[in-house]
Amino acid sequence: MTALGRDFDGIVAANALVAVDDEHDPEGGTTAFERAHVASLMQQAREHLGDLDLALQRVELGTYGRCEACGGTIPPERLEIRPAATTCVSCAEPSPRRPRRAAH
Repeated sequence: MTALGRDFDGIVAANALVAVDDEHDPEGGTTAFERAHVASLMQQAREHLGDLDLALQRVELGTYGRCEACGGTIPPERLEIRPAATTCVSCAEPSPRRPRRAAH
């Protein structure tokens, strides 16, 4: 998050030094894309940190590692890869009868 924040601030600061009109400046589109890309990465990182905070709450409650959909155990291998996972592998897989849930 800190590194992304520095990147974002650097992009904004570089643009502040020149009168940039994103619409007419040939580099403006690239700058706008970079700024939007870094902002998106920062938002994803915030969401992931929030998911990890919720996982820590589940640890404190004694419910960490339990699937929120079926109540079964989430395999340790899945939790190692996705520590904020809230569903087991079976419940995370898309089903023709049920829309895919986002696995955390």
